[in-house]
Amino acid sequence: MTFNAENGKAKAMSLRGMIGLIFRGMAIGAANVIPGVSGGTIALITGIYPEIISSIKSFGWKTLKLLLKGQLSRCFSEINGPFITSVGIGVLASIFTLAKALDHLLTNHITLTMSFFFGLILASVYLVYKQISKWNWVCTLAATIGIGLAGAILLIEPLGENPNPIYIFLCGAVAMCSMILPGISGSFILILMGNYALVLGAISNIRDFNTSLPIVLPFVGGCAVGLLGFSRILAIVLEKFKATTMALLTGFIIGSLAVIWPWKEEIRTIFSGKEKVTGYEWYLPPPDKMFLLAVLMMLAGAGLVLILEKIAGDTTKEENSH
Repeated sequence: MTFNAENGKAKAMSLRGMIGLIFRGMAIGAANVIPGVSGGTIALITGIYPEIISSIKSFGWKTLKLLLKGQLSRCFSEINGPFITSVGIGVLASIFTLAKALDHLLTNHITLTMSFFFGLILASVYLVYKQISKWNWVCTLAATIGIGLAGAILLIEPLGENPNPIYIFLCGAVAMCSMILPGISGSFILILMGNYALVLGAISNIRDFNTSLPIVLPFVGGCAVGLLGFSRILAIVLEKFKATTMALLTGFIIGSLAVIWPWKEEIRTIFSGKEKVTGYEWYLPPPDKMFLLAVLMMLAGAGLVLILEKIAGDTTKEENSH
């Protein structure tokens, strides 16, 4: 199944293709529970990132008009409905099933769990690298910039809180843009911009319209503009500069490995009565039994990447044959 962002036409999808997308959606949903692992990273690993961006880009005035006119079937086709629905089912299923199990593992076995995902992400860098058809000095520079930006984000001191509606709008736009990019946490960006506590407090007290709406409305507006606007920019650069863009995204993923490193102490700050990680202190582990188990979990994570690649490859071959 392929999707043409220009005419909004999606080819029919096989049952096996739908099942494959559901499983990939489940992986994306589960990733949101893991600190430092973004859904965008998993989408990139499993080969559906460009189509997700193109599908988001398809949302606009045309689809809104079709919806208002009651032309639901045509609207569904315009927004790449079969693809979005399959991935969405997987994400929601994961949130209500796998995500709970992962949350338990993070609470009780955080080192081994993070080791598993460290191996998964580390091995996935090679798979993303394989998607770059021509590697040159421009791609090397883009990857280096991606690593530098992702690493620098961890070292930035958070700004102070700013309740200005224009700034809140900007926070929503930037946070949503970062959520689309693999390896970057939108909530962490919001902390750096100083308004995490402000937005969290407004959402938590949404029933108090007088105090929450002046914050929530501009933030949601910024998120919408960031999602629809940035997805269009990404779709264009992926089409025109695919190799360079993929190299930059690969750099983001490599830079995010510092967050997934299993042996670190979290620096936490309380926002509106809730703790949030605002930094890390890394260290090397002693060569003991736990270290050996962690290495085995890293290898297991890397092995899972190969399985995901096999599923994605078989599904793509089947769809291209139709």
